[in-house]
Amino acid sequence: MPKFLVGNAPCSWGTLEFEGTGGGQIGFGRMLDELAETGYGGTELGDWGYMPTDPAALRGELSKRGLVMLGAFVPVALKEPSALSPGIANAVKTARLLAAVATDPAPYLVLADSNGTVAKRTQRAGRITAEDGLSPADWKVFASGAEAVAGAVLAETGLKTVFHHHCAGYIETDDEIATLLHLTDPRLLGLVFDTGHYTYGSGGADAVKALDHFRERIWYIHLKDCHPDIAAKARAEGWDYFQALRHGIFCELGKGAVDFPGLLRRLAEWNYQGYMLVEQDVLPGMGSPKESARSNRDYLASIEHNFTQPAGG
Repeated sequence: MPKFLVGNAPCSWGTLEFEGTGGGQIGFGRMLDELAETGYGGTELGDWGYMPTDPAALRGELSKRGLVMLGAFVPVALKEPSALSPGIANAVKTARLLAAVATDPAPYLVLADSNGTVAKRTQRAGRITAEDGLSPADWKVFASGAEAVAGAVLAETGLKTVFHHHCAGYIETDDEIATLLHLTDPRLLGLVFDTGHYTYGSGGADAVKALDHFRERIWYIHLKDCHPDIAAKARAEGWDYFQALRHGIFCELGKGAVDFPGLLRRLAEWNYQGYMLVEQDVLPGMGSPKESARSNRDYLASIEHNFTQPAGG
């Protein structure tokens, strides 16, 4: 019987990577306590410096709560050649910390575009057209940069890198994900498939069908829901990405458009072995993170049989 391994992340407690969203941030100790108390077995790192950056201190914080480190989100403005060198340095620095506290399964370096920094992409998140995307020359720079980051991380730490498609960044739509994967080496770069960002960024497309489309490159899963009514209103009223976040576009699991029972059945068919990471992106001060974390974990427990029991069992 496959193990149903579920983690959660600092972003569910309002710790996001975007500049200017740090006010009122919940401390890492409380976040880890609440994460463990609500039934999760792993976490991601959050922004550099949110959790301890000394390996021994970080290892101690994790071990005393029985948690494993699953990854770290590192944004790099891959369209800009000047951002590559510092981006590689930051990714390698972060990966060294991950490697120093790694257990089983090994954590991933989660690479992404520098989301929320390009005004047009931020304004048009959830309704991107081909005209909003990268040029052929930009694609070459972007893809080669992603490979360079992944190659450096692997060479320096032995850890693998997954790319995180993300609303308000250059890799958001189904076509953009497919193009990036086509242009990059599958031995170097995998995909972390995020169900909520895919659903919003693709205009409400079926995330389970997308799993099949991208199956060969999916190494890691982020579980996030997307509220269809809020998504529709965001598109109709032209909200930017942060307005959509403030209105709760990424709702509690089971309250949105993502077919999580179907997704678990598909992952079981694949014999997926790793963690699934719950993310409910909220801005600082929004909602009740601990209660949402508990609600999300309870929901997953109620549908866990779709993953742990064979079809027809």
